[in-house]
Amino acid sequence: MLSHLHIRNFAIVDQLNLDFNSGLSVLTGETGTGKSILIDALG
Repeated sequence: MLSHLHIRNFAIVDQLNLDFNSGLSVLTGETGTGKSILIDALG
């Protein structure tokens, strides 16, 4: 299970820290807000 995500200097993201709660987490947002960048950072 993914509980924390830290991204630094990836694509347009300087630094980002996300903590996820247990259960289902959903990424939503309008076009161009960075959802795909977060998914690419996992890969």
